[in-house]
Amino acid sequence: QVQLVESGGGSVQAGGSLRLSCAASGSFLSSSVMSWYRQAPGKQRELVASISTTGTRNYADSVKGRFTISRDNTKNTVSLQMNSLKPEDTAVYYCNLRTVAQSAWGEGTQITVSS
Repeated sequence: QVQLVESGGGSVQAGGSLRLSCAASGSFLSSSVMSWYRQAPGKQRELVASISTTGTRNYADSVKGRFTISRDNTKNTVSLQMNSLKPEDTAVYYCNLRTVAQSAWGEGTQITVSS
């Protein structure tokens, strides 16, 4: 079973930066995709960014050029550097780890961006 623990949430003014981190522990396959999703009030959960074990990255159009996802395979961690934050980035952010055999979620961390 996989456990994911997120850290780094908080509040910031528009234009500011935050960094999220997620640490994975437990038993899981070495080949995985680690992702950040977010869910704003009244909206569906959406993919923000993902990164494979080999470093292939994907971003939602809304965050391209502002967010950067990275991972450390030796530490089983994934991070999301968020710059130029906008009020519309306000949401609960969730870490996800997915392999061919499993999918696990963190509990989520709140990001609030004020204008």
